[in-house]
Amino acid sequence: MQQLKVCELFAGVGGFRLGLEKTGHYSVVWSNQWEPATKMQHASLVYEARFGSKNHSNTNIENVKTDDIPDHDVLVGGFPCQDYSVATSLKNSKGLLGKKGVLWWSIHRILSEKKNKPKYLFLENVDRLLKSPSTQRGRDFAVMLRSLSDLGYAVEWRVINAAEYGMPQRRRRVFFMAYHESTELFKSLKNSSPTDWILHDGVISNAFPVEKKAHTVVSFDLDEDLVALSNHFNTEKELSPFLNSGICIDGSISTLKTTPSYDGNPTVLSDILENGSADPNLYINDSDLAKWEYLKGAKKEIRRTKAGFEYKYSEGSMVFPDALDQPSRTIITGEGGKSPSRFKHVVQTKKGLRRLSPVELERLNMFPDNHTLLEGIPDAKRAFFMGNALVVGVVEQIGSALFQKISQVEKQFQS
Repeated sequence: MQQLKVCELFAGVGGFRLGLEKTGHYSVVWSNQWEPATKMQHASLVYEARFGSKNHSNTNIENVKTDDIPDHDVLVGGFPCQDYSVATSLKNSKGLLGKKGVLWWSIHRILSEKKNKPKYLFLENVDRLLKSPSTQRGRDFAVMLRSLSDLGYAVEWRVINAAEYGMPQRRRRVFFMAYHESTELFKSLKNSSPTDWILHDGVISNAFPVEKKAHTVVSFDLDEDLVALSNHFNTEKELSPFLNSGICIDGSISTLKTTPSYDGNPTVLSDILENGSADPNLYINDSDLAKWEYLKGAKKEIRRTKAGFEYKYSEGSMVFPDALDQPSRTIITGEGGKSPSRFKHVVQTKKGLRRLSPVELERLNMFPDNHTLLEGIPDAKRAFFMGNALVVGVVEQIGSALFQKISQVEKQFQS
């Protein structure tokens, strides 16, 4: 089977591309990266420096015409987590309009308008997507699944914590794959029992095995009217009906809670450290130590709002310094810079306490060393990239499993 052509949206510094290209089965034919509200397009500059500027777009995707995007087999992207609710369009009562500036609807528009629709979608988001918004838990994901069903796609999803499969960072993300009705994979999913697909036959379970325990599948159908679904989904219940694994086909949901199955060795924080070569600027000054200890420590105190209102504030302590014999905590976008912080990583070394270097942050996401090193890009921005990035190893394993599954299923349907 030939390489699959990929369109990479919301590309950042190219995590999806790195993971897919590592398998040898994918070729990126077009990419887009645009950071709103910033003059310098730092992530796009890194992307072009690593992969070249050919077929790379640094324009707001909402302003890119679908005809300007070449046909592709796989559309991938880690799109921003926003409020995905829909409203009826004023111009056309049959049309649907997502909220302006919500980038899920750019994916939807491309899928709607493409004559040759991509056969496969490979998307990523924060796991909060399954329970957003707090007033209608699960509505946003329901809107996505219903709209993908309407466009002819079957979907499978899983919340994956990279560290539970031997990777160096505890980073939980929801990954979802979609298969167009024209593909053998769609037919294969449709002919499979939901439990079998989720537990062992699906693409994601092939990439990331789960325990075959006694599970109860929760099944329900999504309202066919997208506006009604957006307005009325789960308005009374407190919990989201979407569990950490599931499938959706023709608007019918089957979802169940799965447990990771991994018996390999873990990668821990000490495995990725630059031993002895870290920049001296990363070390914490003695004069700042008390501030770090306060921010990382447990608190029970009275605080005051600007308006003078007093309230009780409490929070638990963080491990300080970070445990070297465990996978790291999740990297956040504010990881860079010298200022003391509750959430930045701090490690104990022979020379003293220090923050993590840009290279170490890259390693925690399984990027090549110095992938984000570029003249004019400060270390704090490099840390920001990694706070936004995904773990490349997760993409590589799912990409590999997708290619193998397509080959396997096509052979079955040909024979």
